[in-house]
Amino acid sequence: MALVLFLVQVFVISFSGALQPGPVTASAVAMGVRNRWAGALLAVGHAIIEFPLMIFVTIGLGSVLQKAAVKITILIAGGFILLYMAYGMFNSAGKQTNVRKQAREDRPVLAGVVLTASNPYFLLWWATIGLGLAVEATGFGIYAFVLFAVVHWLVDLFWVSLLSMASFHGTAVLGPKLQEIVLRVCAAAMLLFGLRFLYNGAVALF
Repeated sequence: MALVLFLVQVFVISFSGALQPGPVTASAVAMGVRNRWAGALLAVGHAIIEFPLMIFVTIGLGSVLQKAAVKITILIAGGFILLYMAYGMFNSAGKQTNVRKQAREDRPVLAGVVLTASNPYFLLWWATIGLGLAVEATGFGIYAFVLFAVVHWLVDLFWVSLLSMASFHGTAVLGPKLQEIVLRVCAAAMLLFGLRFLYNGAVALF
């Protein structure tokens, strides 16, 4: 019973985190314009970083991620990466391209890896809240830690898949004009995330 209650806690905390707007959610909507499976593929890329990170945080990486120099480096690097991706979205929004060809070029798995690894708030979440949950999971045994990891990731998978599916079907029904609007809105969101990362990095540095 205690394990069940713990997993319910993991679900609620994970879902509240997934609902927070961020680069991965913005990409799920933007790439979903052309690929209904973009969210699921983003979640795969996300998992490539997240599953090993869960283990490393549990065995001591959490304290490293909380160091000021590491935070600043991740903030600034992540900010520049997001600005570059925002530029790419703005650029593609104004062009009428072959949808299937563009969907292949989006590379959502790679985007999931890059956006996850360059998101300082994701890393800091694992160094604090995530670490607490991971330690509690290990108290139940290795099988509980595996269940914890799977439940957490399934929440992310469900949410970003839902976003990309909704984006795909909405723009498919309403046409290319809505596709352009969605891409520009997502690009603007990515730009704001990037500027926020850079600003917070600069404040922490100076």
